[in-house]
Amino acid sequence: MPPACRSIREGELTEIFKRDRDLLTRPAREDAHYARLAEEYHALNREVHRIEAKTEAASDERVETLKKQRLALPGTLTGIMKAPRAGV
Repeated sequence: MPPACRSIREGELTEIFKRDRDLLTRPAREDAHYARLAEEYHALNREVHRIEAKTEAASDERVETLKKQRLALPGTLTGIMKAPRAGV
């Protein structure tokens, strides 16, 4: 699918962690560090989508840096999300 046709929801955390939706909101309410990282992910995701849709300009290097940052965050968030699951 061409970048301009992609939904802004593509890549959102609720799509990445479909089976753990309930775990997404709990840490955000209870853990300021998790909430900050989740917001950082969403901001990066929105910026990448704007660049791919050509509504915002950026160099190839900038796009790759943003994508790498965005790619690293779900792993960090998963580690935080596993703490509540371990207690269940």
